[in-house]
Amino acid sequence: MDGILVVAKPVGPTSHDVVGLVRRLSATKRVGHGGTLDPFASGVLPIFLGKATRLVEYHLGDRKRYRATVCFGASSTTDDLEGALTPAQGPAPTRDATEAALDAFRGPIRQRPPDYSAIKVAGRRAYAMARAGEAVELAEREVTIHAIEIVEWDGSRPDEPVAIVDVTCSAGTYIRSLARDLGVAVGSGAYLGALVRTASGPFQLDDAISLDDVRAATEAGPDALAGILLPVDAGLDLASVTVPAGAHAAIARGQAIGVPSGTGEIPEDAPLRLADDTGRLIAIGRRSGTKILPDKVLIDAVPPENR
Repeated sequence: MDGILVVAKPVGPTSHDVVGLVRRLSATKRVGHGGTLDPFASGVLPIFLGKATRLVEYHLGDRKRYRATVCFGASSTTDDLEGALTPAQGPAPTRDATEAALDAFRGPIRQRPPDYSAIKVAGRRAYAMARAGEAVELAEREVTIHAIEIVEWDGSRPDEPVAIVDVTCSAGTYIRSLARDLGVAVGSGAYLGALVRTASGPFQLDDAISLDDVRAATEAGPDALAGILLPVDAGLDLASVTVPAGAHAAIARGQAIGVPSGTGEIPEDAPLRLADDTGRLIAIGRRSGTKILPDKVLIDAVPPENR
């Protein structure tokens, strides 16, 4: 099984749980995912199988899009609904005040990750330190909020209004931190009440497959499961070079080839998609001067007796 399975992760299992399930169902050893979702979060989780696992690194920097439920009127020890809540000291914000505060969160921003995160501090996970009652000091990091808008506002409980916020952001953005900081910005408190990832790079929630459908495809047989996989290079946004058939054997052996004639301008020392004349991906490579160097080969070397 080689390909990408775009799963609609439900609330409950960890991303690792989903990987384990797909590994068992597909009887495939090499399985990975393209970006962790917390157990309480749901939504798009790209799962990479077989040869596709070698391309995960090119998707980890993809933009993400979320539908976040931000609950005002209290802060949380974990910055989400699973932590201990403390009522806010300041008054609850209005929708107008919250929308005005969003301006400060657009574009590049500095963000402190949640204390309860998987970031390592001196070799230990921050969440383990926080659970042990130890002080956790995590450095701020720069992330980019490409778009952020309130799409719904529930003010039926004036002291605890709830906003549904649509966010498009860079990889590495903590939506829990965004909710926490938005609460501070409006002079109140806030935490993340629910989270749905609606897009991970090119992979959309509308096209994602439920775990029940994955199980059903498995029961129907290998062909059915293979039928719901996307190609290994689906959504791979890289410059492409067509490799002549006569150079495939060299690529399969990991050898450099000359830049094929007719190839236009391609970047120097940047990842390239190397494909055959049908468009099938055969390797990821890079240009160095007049040569193409294969870095990740996805086709088998041709046996000597068949050369």
